[in-house]
Amino acid sequence: MRRPFALLAGALLVAALAAPASAADGDKSFTIEDSRITESSGLAASRQHPGVYWTHNDQDTGAYLYAVDSATGRTVATITLTGVGTPRDVEAIAIGPDNQLYVGDIGDNDGVQWPHVWVYRLPEPKTLKDQAVRATQYVVTYSDGSRDAESLVVHPTTGRVYLIDKQEDGGHLYEGPATLSSSGTNVFRPVAPIDLWATDAAFSPDGRRLAVRGYFGGILYDWNDGRPERLERLDVPLQQQGESVTYSADGTKLMYGTEGTGSGVRAEDAPGASDSADSPAGNGSPAASGDGDDGEGTSGNVTMGALAVAVVCVALLGFRRVFRRR
Repeated sequence: MRRPFALLAGALLVAALAAPASAADGDKSFTIEDSRITESSGLAASRQHPGVYWTHNDQDTGAYLYAVDSATGRTVATITLTGVGTPRDVEAIAIGPDNQLYVGDIGDNDGVQWPHVWVYRLPEPKTLKDQAVRATQYVVTYSDGSRDAESLVVHPTTGRVYLIDKQEDGGHLYEGPATLSSSGTNVFRPVAPIDLWATDAAFSPDGRRLAVRGYFGGILYDWNDGRPERLERLDVPLQQQGESVTYSADGTKLMYGTEGTGSGVRAEDAPGASDSADSPAGNGSPAASGDGDDGEGTSGNVTMGALAVAVVCVALLGFRRVFRRR
């Protein structure tokens, strides 16, 4: 009778260890552990590398991007941008079509009103390691004068770039040219009001929703072909200095970031997440992400259950051996 018990325990242990880990989905809360990241001002979920988020400092010693593994909070790659000047106030990051990273050097640290700002574009590396990547630098101006902005979004289908200026009584969504030019000035024009003091924004993976956050709240808009219509308030967590937001890669969560050393990224359910996750542009399904911030999704429960049964079986086998020796 020993063999059936041993086989059962072994099979359950193999099944438990082979069960997928929900942390790899990248839709759980996590803490950024890298001590170099003290002013995380932007956040973007990688499409090529599950569970990885790109971020950057507001001001840094160079043009750097950091790839953070949400399962551990550790930086798995540091990217040095080449082909660009010295950054002034980097406030946002987004991923567009073809896994292109867009970085917004669009802020006005120290109240300086710059005559122009910059947007950088670079391909997301296929391999995560410390490396230098050449970026394209675009000169950006506003049709109605200098603006302070902290929000940059790139439509996942059209690739068009948008900015949102930051004003206490609400700002505007500014639309860039259909294709950015690296040889001339790119003029962004206001196309819709945004009823928020915006610190960041993000498109849903299917491009149908625009989430905008501020320090103390947020608003979800229907994209409506570039003329956003307000849908509802967002459940934005209270953070030290809420600076960033992005959708998880599967569209089921909104990930909210804050500045500070050891800053936390909070995962909250995205309104209408099932619609985004089921769409062709989504990279997952609602069932894949679990239903909370504690990392215990369905797969986690299955894994723990299988381990528990396996332990019981092994214990029973041990007791049988002890009694047989007597």
